Amino acid sequence: MTFTDKTVLITGANRGLGRALVAEALERGAARVYAGTRVPMTHPDARVVPVQIDVTDSAEVQAAAATVGALDVLVNNAGIALPETFGDDAALERHFAVNCFGAYAVTQAFLPALTRSRGRIVNVLSLSGVAAMPLQPSYSMSKAAAFSMTQSLRMLLAGEGVGVHAVLLGPTDTDMTRGFDIPKAAPAAVASRVFDGVEKGEEDIFPDPLSSSTTLGWDGGPTKALERHMATYLQAAGNG
Repeated sequence: MTFTDKTVLITGANRGLGRALVAEALERGAARVYAGTRVPMTHPDARVVPVQIDVTDSAEVQAAAATVGALDVLVNNAGIALPETFGDDAALERHFAVNCFGAYAVTQAFLPALTRSRGRIVNVLSLSGVAAMPLQPSYSMSKAAAFSMTQSLRMLLAGEGVGVHAVLLGPTDTDMTRGFDIPKAAPAAVASRVFDGVEKGEEDIFPDPLSSSTTLGWDGGPTKALERHMATYLQAAGNG
């Protein structure tokens, strides 16, 4: 697929990677980009339509789905990374509320539209969901759960013609990583690589130098092999 003349919704669109994803969608010729944010925003391009959506608020999610209507691409980008220690129940609950349950709720709300368009779901995840960051235990747990959800959706929706992509993101220069003194990728470069991956049909997208360095053997590795094996159970159930 290409983004030309498509309708795209991006959550967490007011800053960082979300803002870069909006710009990239416009650069690739999207007809309309719904910018999902928790706070009001404006944009100079008339193709951008701000939509108030707190992914943890079911009423706002449903209202956004009613407002948007037709949709080709959903980018679940909204996420948080709070300071935490292991045993911080409040951080655990908040991370899951936004990073996992929020993406689940948004996907569920927009799935009818995406099924009609045979569209794409793009979940912005993290390398921490594959191998945990010990300084961020509950963040890593929430991203691991969201990765599992992404794999499940990929199998469940394949028969409906809906593609599902996991963005396994490494360190990116946004507010979320401000406290980490490590090499970071530029959001614009990451956004470009994410949409390249979607257009090429890559199931798992590694959009920055650190994440791309981990891809050697991924497609033929045990994680993908097991995912494909699990898909055979779904096929068997459908034939049974």
